[in-house]
Amino acid sequence: YIDYGATDFHSLKSALIDYIQSVYPTDYNNFAESDLGVMLIELISYMGSVMSLKSDMLANENFISTAKDINSVRKLFNLVGISLKGPTSSQATVEVSIDDVATLDNTLTLTPSERVLSVISPQDGESLTYTLYTTTNGQVDNLNSNGNISFTSSIGSESTGVYNNGILLEGAFAVETGTFSQVSIFKQVKLQNDPVIQNSVQVYVTAADTPTADGVYREVDNIFQASSLNDKVFQVIYNDDYGATVIFGDGSNGISPPPLASYTVTYRVGGGTRGNTPNSFINVLTTGTYSAATHNVRVLQNSLATGGADAESLTHAKRFGPLYFRTQDRVVSLDDYIAYANSFTSPLGTTGKATAVTRKAYSSSNIIDLYLLEKASNNQFQKASLSFKNALLNQLESKKMLTDEVVLVDGLIRSVDLVVTINISKRFEGVEGTVTSRVADRVLDYFLGDNWDFGDPLVIADLNKHIFETPDVIYSSVDNLSDTVGVEFNEIVQLNNIDISVNLV
Repeated sequence: YIDYGATDFHSLKSALIDYIQSVYPTDYNNFAESDLGVMLIELISYMGSVMSLKSDMLANENFISTAKDINSVRKLFNLVGISLKGPTSSQATVEVSIDDVATLDNTLTLTPSERVLSVISPQDGESLTYTLYTTTNGQVDNLNSNGNISFTSSIGSESTGVYNNGILLEGAFAVETGTFSQVSIFKQVKLQNDPVIQNSVQVYVTAADTPTADGVYREVDNIFQASSLNDKVFQVIYNDDYGATVIFGDGSNGISPPPLASYTVTYRVGGGTRGNTPNSFINVLTTGTYSAATHNVRVLQNSLATGGADAESLTHAKRFGPLYFRTQDRVVSLDDYIAYANSFTSPLGTTGKATAVTRKAYSSSNIIDLYLLEKASNNQFQKASLSFKNALLNQLESKKMLTDEVVLVDGLIRSVDLVVTINISKRFEGVEGTVTSRVADRVLDYFLGDNWDFGDPLVIADLNKHIFETPDVIYSSVDNLSDTVGVEFNEIVQLNNIDISVNLV
């Protein structure tokens, strides 16, 4: 007598009434809508429909294709050894000079506290923190045991009065020190601050009695990627709030630091788009040691600060996570190249967008053209830097087929300007800006970089549908574009400017 297929309110109500009529025909037969018994039936039907809905939602969160919560996807990926990317920081090159020294013929040293610079964000007016690093050939120099950095004089610095190998990375600088446990096989360090910026963790271990364990450790995506027993590697595992735990090898997969060895872990906290600033925005003073004396040191930004982006989105994770898992830490097919390049994070923490093709010639079918752009913000891409390309090529070299030759090619950006008219009710006269602000946010959300791939056309009907979903918008139109904007396989659509007009109806 029980209909187990009933899940929604109306089917549950009908099933309960049918059951009562079949089993208790003489005990209860007053099914008027105003009767107390019908009220109880409807109450039970409501609770049943809510429980059924929650069961369906929980079941959907167990599968990547249907999950809607980023934390559910993160936990599913953790089961197969894949970590979602955390927030990335903006970066900008700088000139470092000493106010009262014209010729730099000595070494300038800055301590961890002197490396941290603060300005006011142009986006929200709140404090914005950057950390100063030195670079060699476009790569951030490795950490030492005390966290100091040094600028060494050269012919260029002596003649111009500035050190040019400095770089600012957004984020508050943090240093944690300690000693490893005597009993734990798997050594780990839980970092105290969050959110930890992607690829910002550096580890230095002091183990004088064990030379193979002493020195700088390098980060890997998975500790099982260690190439030998003595490989000095570590892995960073993030929680839901992008707090992080640093774990080390066990002696079989990577070296295990000896008990009571001391460690120094530095990292940055922050990240996101608010660190993307215009050229010359940062011009601050700090202090440093030069010729055994303390001097005022000026740090001047001489490039755009780009690359700051929020943590990996649900859309990007669901698309490229399964593809990256299929690569099994090697790159063979075109899908492998695309998945690996789109999941790659440079040593500076930046990410990119890529697509791959083989050349259409029998004699060059093993040449892979990898079209690449680097992410400048959540909504914008830029030409990939040489350091980004070199880092990607170095990583691919150890994972690709020996017969494959990879050629990195700059992808193309198809910038579009939009002139949009929205129709809203006359009751919003005088406060139209509230609605236009929401529409602008919806358009920016539509053009998020993670939502677009190379070769995706801009379909005006889809854009209008997305705008229409904004509350209080009756109708919208894109006035300067009428047809679908098609792009080539190596082009990606990017929003340049948007002008929103309001029509009161």
